[in-house]
Amino acid sequence: MNDRKLRETVVRFATGLATVVILLAISGCVQSNNVEPAAAAGGRSLLETITERGVLRVGMSTFVPWAMRDADDELIGFEIDVATRLAHDMGVEIEFVPTQWSGIIPALLTGRFDMIIGGMGIRPERNLSVNFSVPYDYSGMGIVAHRRLAEGYSSLEDFNRPDVVVTARIGTTAAAAAERFMPDAEKRFFDDESRAVQELLNGRAHALVASAPLPAFQTIENPDTLFLPVDGTFTREPIGFALPKGDVDILNFVNSWITVVEAEGWLADRKHYWFETRDWAVRLE
Repeated sequence: MNDRKLRETVVRFATGLATVVILLAISGCVQSNNVEPAAAAGGRSLLETITERGVLRVGMSTFVPWAMRDADDELIGFEIDVATRLAHDMGVEIEFVPTQWSGIIPALLTGRFDMIIGGMGIRPERNLSVNFSVPYDYSGMGIVAHRRLAEGYSSLEDFNRPDVVVTARIGTTAAAAAERFMPDAEKRFFDDESRAVQELLNGRAHALVASAPLPAFQTIENPDTLFLPVDGTFTREPIGFALPKGDVDILNFVNSWITVVEAEGWLADRKHYWFETRDWAVRLE
């Protein structure tokens, strides 16, 4: 074999070998990319797990009137009604898992419960860790103030001062709203909303930022101590169920469920009862 033919043979061999290597690499990548979905497809979805278990575990935290305890220490509220109806329509029992709000997303991610139904605002930074359903409700932030400490205050700007103390529940959209709209004020955040309310009632804070209708309710209950410096709400926020990432079936189910009960008018009826009346207040006595 002359040198020319030898060189051509070597080139063809090298080219063929390179092609084989490339094809093997591509094949390996395809296999690697298919491992996770295949494994996931072989396991049970969260929806199947819930139905087989026979219990829907819901993480929540107490917020009036979303969730609270009545005189018999039973959980009641808008979110309690929503979660109970969801479990009923799934054909399973309901189990509530009360959780501190600041740790509720980590608790979901570690599997303490199946989803969060707790008035959670849909926010991009939260969406990095969890999936959100379509909105089933809309909320907004209100502000209630101490009559003596905040006398003459009538706008958010009045509270945006270093000598003003604003309180809220830590880890909530209320706390985020206080930081955003009153950056210069001193903030005192608490893990329990009742402690934030008490801080205001005791005159240790000028104002409390919280989701409506809590500010209005507090004013009704304490008219001699508190007042509303700003009517209504100053934000509008979509509220959704928070679910673990990577499970399409459960997300599709809850989205469809929300669509159905919203079309029925059931969500509007429950929202009216808990947010626009005080008929439920007798259950707390």
